[in-house]
Amino acid sequence: MSTDLDTAAVADWLDGRLPGFERQVEAVKFSGGQSNPTYLLRTAAQNYVLRRKPPGVLLKSAHAVEREFRVQRALEPTRVPVAHMHYLCEDEAVIGSPFYIMDEVSGRSFDAPTLPELEKDQRHSVLDEMNRVLATIHDVDLTTAGLLDYGPSGNYYRRQIDRWIAQYHATRTEDLADMDALMDWLDAHIPPDDGQRCLVHGDYRLDNLLFAQDGTACVAVLDWELSTIGHPYADLAAVIMQWSMPATREGRGLDGVDRAALGLWSDADFIAAYCNRRRLAPIKGFNFYLAFTYFRMAAILQGVKKRAMDGNASDPARGLRLGRYVPEFARVGLIATQE
Repeated sequence: MSTDLDTAAVADWLDGRLPGFERQVEAVKFSGGQSNPTYLLRTAAQNYVLRRKPPGVLLKSAHAVEREFRVQRALEPTRVPVAHMHYLCEDEAVIGSPFYIMDEVSGRSFDAPTLPELEKDQRHSVLDEMNRVLATIHDVDLTTAGLLDYGPSGNYYRRQIDRWIAQYHATRTEDLADMDALMDWLDAHIPPDDGQRCLVHGDYRLDNLLFAQDGTACVAVLDWELSTIGHPYADLAAVIMQWSMPATREGRGLDGVDRAALGLWSDADFIAAYCNRRRLAPIKGFNFYLAFTYFRMAAILQGVKKRAMDGNASDPARGLRLGRYVPEFARVGLIATQE
């Protein structure tokens, strides 16, 4: 049972807001997350999920649960699978930080992209569904969804690179020559704006998706903290970047794996299927988008490491372990610039 969430305060706030809500609440914290602490709320009538900002001093624009709530509520009428949103509480006095309440979605999550718990044909189907949902996210009509103002106009990569360079410098704990070189290269090689402007998830990977208990349909896309209006190839490249990682519990990648033998997709097949679904021409200069995703992940993990060192990470021990990957992401990102 969680000991760091004031369930009595949560129950007081929810009383009278949720139909049929019963005041006796048990909270269990989900393990593994490094961003916004998330809890399963068990009541006699129904289970809910509470997601909050972490305590302590936070970087500007980080941990934006308000944005997570807004985008998922906007997506409920669309074909993008999301949990039903109930309420957003922006009053920090209730539990010490803003939070929102959503339905619990029953589903399966897969941490390892080798999908060892599935048969070969099911693995292919899961990755096809992952591809389909990504294309669906990028095809959301921003006007109909009310998300035209969800992100600023202008070159997405320009503002993202500026943002994450600033975030990295605000949390850096050591000098990394590869990271400095990668940031310099990206800053000098931003492609011209090609007019593509869509909803992007910002952290699209297999373990941020929930799948049906008895099938391969995606029932919810989770963790929308980094979502914004931007360029679709950043999400696509993030999938390919993740697969290039070591095939370990922490790496959650496919490096060295015989994908064809396991029924897993090649990078080229995943990219081609995505382009076909969205009726796009083959992507030129994909190495920039790939290098960008390595850089952004390095900056994110640097922030995780700094929060762990400062004592306000959701899981400090795991945060320190993940922080050790920052030099590796910077190194591989720099290699990607040369391809």
